[in-house]
Amino acid sequence: MYQHLTDKNLALDLVRVTEAGALAAAHYFGKGDKEAADGAAVDAMRIAFQGLHIRGTVIIGEGEKDHAPMLYNGESVGFGDGPEVDVAVDPVEGTSAVANGRLNAVSVVGVAQKGSMFNPGHSFYCKKIAVGREAAGVIDLDAPVKDNLLKIARAVGKPITEVNVFVLDKPRHKKLVQDIRMAGARVNLHNDGDVAGALMAVDPRSHIDLLIGTGGTPEAVITACAIKGSGGQILTRLDPQTEEERKRLIEDGIDLNVIRGVDDLITSDQCFFAATGVSEGEVLAGVQYEGEYAITTSLTTRGRTGTMRYIQAWHNRKKLAKMSTILY
Repeated sequence: MYQHLTDKNLALDLVRVTEAGALAAAHYFGKGDKEAADGAAVDAMRIAFQGLHIRGTVIIGEGEKDHAPMLYNGESVGFGDGPEVDVAVDPVEGTSAVANGRLNAVSVVGVAQKGSMFNPGHSFYCKKIAVGREAAGVIDLDAPVKDNLLKIARAVGKPITEVNVFVLDKPRHKKLVQDIRMAGARVNLHNDGDVAGALMAVDPRSHIDLLIGTGGTPEAVITACAIKGSGGQILTRLDPQTEEERKRLIEDGIDLNVIRGVDDLITSDQCFFAATGVSEGEVLAGVQYEGEYAITTSLTTRGRTGTMRYIQAWHNRKKLAKMSTILY
C-alpha cells in the first residue's frame, strides 16, 4: 500500500533535489554561461529525483524551455513507488543572475497532490501581487497601486513611506515604478527572482512587504505551492506579452480575465516546497565553499501545517564524489 501524503513531509526529501541543483549550478557562478548553469542543475536534479519515493508528473518544467531534454512537461520523476503528485520545478530561477554574478538565484521544487496544481499551459506571463499573512485579506489586483499600498501599510503597521516593494527591473514596469514612488513607497528593483521576491514578501524576517508586477506564470504556481499554509496570498491574472501567446491561450479555451489566488493555483493543502540558494540572496545564502565542504542554505514549507524550515547543510564533496555522478 502506498503511503498517504499526510504521513510524510516530502519537503524534507525535496530539499536534497534542490541542494543538488544549486550545487551543480554554483560552479558556473559569474562565468557568463547561463545555459551551462541551467543544464548542470537539470542533470543533477533529475538524478536526485530518482531517489524520491514518489510517482511524480512534471506539470511545470524548465528543462525543455531552456534547451535541456529533461525535466520537461509531462515527464515522470521519482522512484515510482510512492504517492502520485504534480511537480513544478525550476532548476535555476535566475540563470542570468548566476551567469552574471548577481543576487537571489535559487533552485526550487514544488509538489502537490495529483490533480491539484494549476497547469499554466501556454501562459508564460501573469500580472501578480504577493503579500504576507498580515495583508493577505486587503489586496486587490484591480485596485490602483496607491490604494493597495495604503491598505498594505495599515495592515503591516507602518507608514506608506516605509513600505518596501519588490519589482522586477523590466521596461514593462516603468509606469508601475513611477506610481509606487508617487504614492510614497520604496521601490526595490531586481533584475531576476520572481519566486525569491514573493518569498521575501511572505517571510517575516525580510524587509520586503509585497511583490507586484508582471512576471512568470510558472513561477506564480511555484510561489503558491511555497506559501500555501503560511497565510500569505498571491493574486494573479494571465497577462500575455505577445499576440502569439494571447492567441494560444484563447485557442486553449482559457479565460484571460480570471483572477487566481493561492487556493486556485494549488487546490490541496497536501503540497510541499523546497528552495536552495545558488547565489547570495535576501532569503537564502548562496553556495559557499570551505575546504572540502560545500555549504548550502535551504528553505522548506509544508502546506498542511504551514511550517517553514531553514536548513544549512555541509556537503563533504570528496565523499559524495565517490557515491554520485553529480559534481559537488
